[in-house]
Order: sequence, then structure tokens, then C-alpha cells
Amino acid sequence: MLDGLPEGRLCTGYLDGDTASEILPFGADEVDRCEPVYEVFPGWNVSTFGTRDWKDLPEGARLFLERLAQVAGVPIDLVSTGPERDQTIVLRHPFLAPLNGG
Repeated sequence: MLDGLPEGRLCTGYLDGDTASEILPFGADEVDRCEPVYEVFPGWNVSTFGTRDWKDLPEGARLFLERLAQVAGVPIDLVSTGPERDQTIVLRHPFLAPLNGG
């Protein structure tokens, strides 16, 4: 889905005037005042369609996904690269992973 974009952007926080927060505030008026804070990553111009191995992803895609996992605070187990089951990169089998997230 991100193939061919000149850059990838990941929202890592919000600014409300001079106040920074990692969490979107509660309430429509508060949200309306907020500006998202983005980290920008280099894009990639090659197709990742059908890729089955992490090392075959473009560096920009790997950097983006690694940072996404850090920001979300959870590991990435699977990366879908197409609509078929075998068009998936399995980093950690989701049904064999420890329940404590480790």
C-alpha cells in the first residue's frame, strides 16, 4: 500500500499550542486544535507485492515497520504483501508467540 510513495509518515504525537502529547486528547474541540507530529521516512519505488522474506523488503519499509512497532509498543508478527495467504512475511508466528508479549 505504501509502495511508490516519496515518503512515509508516522504520527507520533500531537501539539495543542505549546503542549505536546503522545495521546490524542479527548473531546472534539481539543482534537480540532491539535496538529499531528510526524516522523518522516524515505519512501521506496520498488514493489513489495508478494514478498515473503523480511530481508527482501526495501530498507525504507523495514525502517518504517520497525519504528511503527516501537511507537505502538508491540512487536509486528506478520506483514501482508498481497491478498493471498502465502504473500505474508512471518516474523513471529502469532499463535506460537508467548502470551506475555515477550
